[in-house]
Amino acid sequence: MRGRQTVRDMVLSLAVIGILVGAIYIFIPHDESADAARSAVKRVDYRVELITARRTAPYAVAAPEGLPETWRATSVSYKASDDGKGGAWHLGMLDPEQEYAAVEQSDGVPRKFIKDVTLGATKAEGKQAVGSKKWDRYQGDKYRALVREESGVTTVVTGTAPYGRLADLAAALVAKKG
Repeated sequence: MRGRQTVRDMVLSLAVIGILVGAIYIFIPHDESADAARSAVKRVDYRVELITARRTAPYAVAAPEGLPETWRATSVSYKASDDGKGGAWHLGMLDPEQEYAAVEQSDGVPRKFIKDVTLGATKAEGKQAVGSKKWDRYQGDKYRALVREESGVTTVVTGTAPYGRLADLAAALVAKKG
């Protein structure tokens, strides 16, 4: 008889705990909508970092102008190098479809820089027309990228966004020296 009471008490205790957990789940708000996912990543204001990078960098720093509000900046940094070569500009964004896209620039060694910021992507066939310029396409396991090597600076537009969205971001870039 004693063994049955113990099992019965345990089952009753579990039932009470289950009811309590169910009530907590029902009454505590939880939003699983697409709007909640969008608001989970905070928008950053990159203007101060951009001004600083344009004053400091030995190359014209590129940033988008005229993109729709549906593009959101999520991360920004400029790291100057000690020797004046290899400084790197980064601006991470989410496109309107919540895919990642980033502008990466450096005056360092192009091959190493491209490999690092594209997570090992390799040059793919074909070029991407962006305005009047042709950009090299890169494809990797995680990221795809558009790359433009110019005198003294390499610009990479990379991320999980499709090539068309990367081209939209590249087309909005304006490079200025501050």
